[in-house]
Parts: sequence; structure tokens; C-alpha cells
Amino acid sequence: MKSKVFIIIGIISLLVLIGCSADESSFEQKMQGDQLTHVHGLGYTEEGRLLFGTHAGLKYYDNEQWYETNKNINDYMGFNVVDRGFYTSGHPSAQSDLPNPIGLQRSLDGGKTLESLGFVGETDFHLLAVGYSSHDIFLYNPKPNSELKSGFYISKDEGDTWKNISVVGVKGEYVDLAIHPTNSNLLAIATTAGVYFSEDGGVNFNLLTNQEQGTGLFFNEQTLIYASFNGEASLTTYKLETKEKTVKNLPDIGEDAPKYIAQNPNNEDEYVIYTYSDDIFISKDHMESWDLISRSGSVQ
Repeated sequence: MKSKVFIIIGIISLLVLIGCSADESSFEQKMQGDQLTHVHGLGYTEEGRLLFGTHAGLKYYDNEQWYETNKNINDYMGFNVVDRGFYTSGHPSAQSDLPNPIGLQRSLDGGKTLESLGFVGETDFHLLAVGYSSHDIFLYNPKPNSELKSGFYISKDEGDTWKNISVVGVKGEYVDLAIHPTNSNLLAIATTAGVYFSEDGGVNFNLLTNQEQGTGLFFNEQTLIYASFNGEASLTTYKLETKEKTVKNLPDIGEDAPKYIAQNPNNEDEYVIYTYSDDIFISKDHMESWDLISRSGSVQ
């Protein structure tokens, strides 16, 4: 009798494992078709997987293969990859029961589940930055909601409390935001008037560019990397300790410019840029040369 019970338990356990494996494998699949457009943020997970938040859910690039999820296929805006997942805003898919807009959400399991951090049904945050390791949140609220007036805010407790930042002296239309992965006193704002940098949590911002429009921003531990445009694009590294600026090589993109920038935490020589024309390039030699992996939204 006891042996029969063990056999039955074993069969049930096997079925559960099979079911879990099926659920796990069915969550993502090889990308159907070759179109990858309307990207609203990108980044590498701590495992080195490259994630894209798009108008049609999550896309992945891993070992030179493209994947997509078949759950939570939302319009992800303000998409930020962190060490253990991503933070986002945006709009729900037709299959979602989330209110529109989805407010501030995070996922720490690769997009299988979303956790609300507030503002659901109220605000779509297009300008959003999250510390890669700290998970501190830096955002621009475009219009008043039930908790915040319009303006810039930072939260260091997953959105439980917010501190207003005045950003005095920052001119132009806001284009992009960035926050240092561990030191949230280090902030950057790209605008149509240039790239602004703060070392004191946003009390003061200094202009880093000269007659250039800021387009994209990225922090690693030692460096702010920013893209700018003045007739043609530039990609510059700004050493946080020495203030040294170095112009890096870009692929031949004509009058295009980098919109998003990211670095692989497992390989400091690997970078990716996404341009305004939906081109995606990867460099594996610290921005000396670039390989095209998607042209005008059509993956290679």
C-alpha cells in the first residue's frame, strides 16, 4: 500500500514538474516575424541578456537569437532594465485587466508578472530612470495626479515616498533621464538644449555640451555616457571622477542619433545603441566598431 502511495506521489510530482516546464517554456518563444519597432527602452540583465521594452511587449536578444514573450504584451513606456528585472510605465494590452495607463510597474521575474508601484489609471511616465543596483526611481511627472504635482521627483523606497527636484537652470524640452546605478546623487537630463549633469541629487545641474541637443544617456559606475546631435551625432564618455570627456566611435548613421544606450554588466566591452531610425548596433570592443543587428526595425 505504501509503495502505491509513493508511486502516485511520484507521478503527481512529475506532472507538476512537466506543467511548470511547459508554463516556463510557453512564456517566451522565438520572435514571430522580423519587426522590432517602437522601442521605448533597453538594457542588459545581470545575466547579460538584452531586453527591449516595445509597443508590443518584451523582446529579447540572447546568443544572437531573437525572442519575445506571449504574456503581458503591454505597450511599455519609460522602460528601464535593472539587475533583477525591469521598471516601466505605459499602456495595457487588449488582453490585460490593468487600467489605462498602467502607472508605475516593475517585474523581477522577466516579465511574467507585474507589480504596481502606484499611479495605475493615472499617469504614463515616458521619462523614467531607475538605478541599476539601487532601484531608486527618478522621473518626470507630466501633469498632476493624486499624489504628485507636475515636475521631477526621486524615490528611494520603491515609490512609497517622493522628493521633488527643482532642476533649476535646465533648459529645453526634456528628452531622456539617467540615474547612477548605485549613487543616486548623480543624475543626468538630456534636453533639446544639451546634456545636464548633477552631483548633488538635483540641487544643481551643469551643462556638459556646447550647442548640441542631448539624445541618449547611460551611467555605469565610473562614467556617464551621452549621445548628442548638432548636424551629426556624437557619443561621449564623461569620467565622473576626473571630468574627462572622450568622444567615442559611432557607426555610420548619417543624420540619425542614438536614442538609448546600454552596457553589458558581464562584459564591459559590450555596448548597444538604439537609434531614432529603429537601427540597433552592438559593439564588443568598447565602441571601437559596431555590428548591425536590426535595420529600420527589421532584425538581422
